[in-house]
Amino acid sequence: MSETERGAALIIVDVQYDFLPGGALAVPSGAEVVPVINRLAHKFDHIIMTQDWHPPGHASFASSHPGKAPYDTVELTYGRQILWPDHCVQQTRGAMICEGLDVPGCRMVIRKGHHKGIDSYSTFMENDHKTPTGLAGYLGELGVGVIFLTGLATDFCVQYSALDGVAAGFEVHVVEDACRGIDIEGSLAAAWNNMESVGAKRIRSQDI
Repeated sequence: MSETERGAALIIVDVQYDFLPGGALAVPSGAEVVPVINRLAHKFDHIIMTQDWHPPGHASFASSHPGKAPYDTVELTYGRQILWPDHCVQQTRGAMICEGLDVPGCRMVIRKGHHKGIDSYSTFMENDHKTPTGLAGYLGELGVGVIFLTGLATDFCVQYSALDGVAAGFEVHVVEDACRGIDIEGSLAAAWNNMESVGAKRIRSQDI
């Protein structure tokens, strides 16, 4: 492992059953990230997983807003929110991290989206842009300055993690073949543009 990788962390974003084939909010080809992530995991001393962890009746669920359907939008206290099918509800099978991930070196799981009235895409900040998850502080304690993002979905949780990671002062690499997107009305292409515009680097797993 290079010195860069020793000062780096692999972040595995939301590889949970509800985002995999057959799940409540399945990401197309989402399961394809698992073997890629498994190959990368042995390269890093620091590995963090994140886990969407919603209480029942979460504000981001379409079912919590009478007359609304999934992918409609509403205005919440922190701004516009896309409404989703109920997913990753605490203690359900869909919220569990995929058992196919072989990452014994993972020492931290960050749960996000557990505040009933605030959704959370980013692994660093909830969607109100005020409530931290604690990830930046944890990485800082470890002396990590470089992060490699993988997981689901590229255009939502991975994208916002990249943007917030750069804003927090990290060097951010997004591993393209270790991510998959939902792509709602061009959201995937827009996400890559947004990430690259702030300096996040788009790489492939073989580049590590």
